[in-house]
Amino acid sequence: MKNVKVAVWGFGAMGSGIVRALLTKKGVDVVGVCDLHPQRVGKSIFEVLGADRGDRADVIVNADIDEVVRAGECDVCVIATDSFTAKVFDKVLRIVGKGVNVVTTAEEMAYPKAGEPELAAKMDAAAREHGVSVLGTGVNPGLIMDVLALCLSGGMTDVESVQCRRVNSLSPFGPAVMEEQGVGLPVAEFEKRVKDGTMAGHVGFKESVYMMDEALGLGVDHFEQQMKPIVTTIDRRSPYGFAKAGDVAGVNMTGQGTRDGKVVIDMIHPQQIEPEAEGTHTGDYIVLKGSPNISMEIRPEVDGGIGTIAMCINMIPHVINARPGLRTMIDLPVPHAIMGDYRDLIDEERKIVK
Repeated sequence: MKNVKVAVWGFGAMGSGIVRALLTKKGVDVVGVCDLHPQRVGKSIFEVLGADRGDRADVIVNADIDEVVRAGECDVCVIATDSFTAKVFDKVLRIVGKGVNVVTTAEEMAYPKAGEPELAAKMDAAAREHGVSVLGTGVNPGLIMDVLALCLSGGMTDVESVQCRRVNSLSPFGPAVMEEQGVGLPVAEFEKRVKDGTMAGHVGFKESVYMMDEALGLGVDHFEQQMKPIVTTIDRRSPYGFAKAGDVAGVNMTGQGTRDGKVVIDMIHPQQIEPEAEGTHTGDYIVLKGSPNISMEIRPEVDGGIGTIAMCINMIPHVINARPGLRTMIDLPVPHAIMGDYRDLIDEERKIVK
């Protein structure tokens, strides 16, 4: 059986981390990387990463995705460029049109029909037509504030409500996330952007809520979310962000899925760069009320950067094996780390290379 062949579109914080992780795995070849950054284009991925090439074939960063992903020469393309369905939509169609499966870090793609039902339907139709699968995943959405809660509910006969709270650090993430969370903005500018709808904050609450509701059948009939600035009293610096004292170091996101005016899914998510600098300790918490009540606590948080990278690489075999179409995490097997050979997890009845 041939190695699983993976291309990566986007070589920033997440994309480069995904490639670095894949280079440590057995039964996987990174066959191409696409990125537009002038300091990366034309260079070997091993040079950019500072990694030992060993006996692997060299891979040169290319700005042309059509040169990177060729029909019949790639099994999966991981797209690590955007957060929103509308922005990643054309990229997804371009890849599936080549008969190649897609995994994307775009948060809204975790459950795209929540916000973009027409685009979701088009992606589903295109993927079915070309016999491939599309999945949006990551640590959140994709695991901590949705799938993990669903797994815990498997030990319950009745679920009345779900509360997911994640206190996390934004420090591992790149410039796009810094901008989305308002890191470094004056408070007045942050509040102006919230008011005019241009402040993204955490992307994915709506997707997590409706994915959980589809699985549990809680009957959510309304969703809303709120965001407030987390203001630092000291200068804070992360690899890709900086907030001086008095400015915004992150955002406190809250969201609710309600049924008949009653909250049945409650989401709480303060996130900021370098939270420990001012005494905030990270963690993940889930409370399920029903029969029986279940409470889970993880401290510190599941690392957001490593967790997102891990979810993307660990779902690759499941996406290859999946029925063609647009898939979500509730359609696929339970995620788990892969310490063995990727080839052992591939269903041989499905062609590895389309």
